[in-house]
Amino acid sequence: MSGVEERKVAPEEAGWRLDRWVKTHFPGLPFARLQKLLRTGQFRVDGKRPEAGQRLMAGQRIRVPPLPAEATNPPPAPAAPRPLSAADRAFVRSLVIYEDERLIALAKPPGLAVQGGTGTTRHLDALLSGLAKGGEKPRLVHRLDRDTSGVLVVAKTAAVARELGFAFQQHRVRKLYWAILVGGPTRNEGVIELPLGKRGPPGREKVEPAAPEEDEWARWAKTEFKVLARAGKVAAWVALLPRTGRTHQLRAHCAAIGAPILGDGKYGGKAAHPKGAPRGLMLHARELELPGPKGRPLRITAEPPPAFREALAWLGLDRPELPGASLADWPAEG
Repeated sequence: MSGVEERKVAPEEAGWRLDRWVKTHFPGLPFARLQKLLRTGQFRVDGKRPEAGQRLMAGQRIRVPPLPAEATNPPPAPAAPRPLSAADRAFVRSLVIYEDERLIALAKPPGLAVQGGTGTTRHLDALLSGLAKGGEKPRLVHRLDRDTSGVLVVAKTAAVARELGFAFQQHRVRKLYWAILVGGPTRNEGVIELPLGKRGPPGREKVEPAAPEEDEWARWAKTEFKVLARAGKVAAWVALLPRTGRTHQLRAHCAAIGAPILGDGKYGGKAAHPKGAPRGLMLHARELELPGPKGRPLRITAEPPPAFREALAWLGLDRPELPGASLADWPAEG
């Protein structure tokens, strides 16, 4: 058994999730054990209790608790990445909606995982080498759930990845989502402020409202919403602006107010699948606003995918009827 130690995040590890960092440095640590150590706060990042999905920045200090000797076994030599096919290169390039000297913005389709995992061999991270153009492979700086579509930004260099990762961590990035909610909120605009905690076994966790005094894993979460259009009492087209970035925050918050996202059976159960509704999770990352290199914000917009447009047509909706569809309609602070 090792003792407590402190390690520093290397420049090339900037933007990594904490659980990925731990698994890379301690490949022999069983997954269940890793989850328990993270859940009980035995790992610390700059002295603070972290979440498993927290993005790291270069130079941060990680407190590593005592671990069994086998956890520190050196990782096996990584397999050489398989060259991308011409079809894969064409596919990932077809997703580009914006590019400058620092970053590339993609319109991620629903159903494509951002990173690999158990049973996931095709994912966006493995395709990013198709955007390299002879330079570094672009780096992820944030993520979207597999079934969520919309704007996703990757950095062209490690330095830009660190800069953008810090901006996300400091909440200097604004994100606006479009969603179709079953039934819809009772008011046309408002704020959902509910702390969220994790429930369930590893790999099948679910985020639910939880009181911090009863659940040490619970974290404060805030989501603002504006109804853009209503289809009677059947559903509502809603814009969602998360002021915090908790796992599954939007999905859990919408379900908590009795208006689950259309197609979200995990959080909405059978109510999320009305008879005749198009299939798929109707959650779309519509706009992303980043700090620009010269002080001017960079705003990137992604058009909704065919499934989302099909769901709007099914409801008889074709355009927003109320303000809120763009970040320009929202105050910068909230």
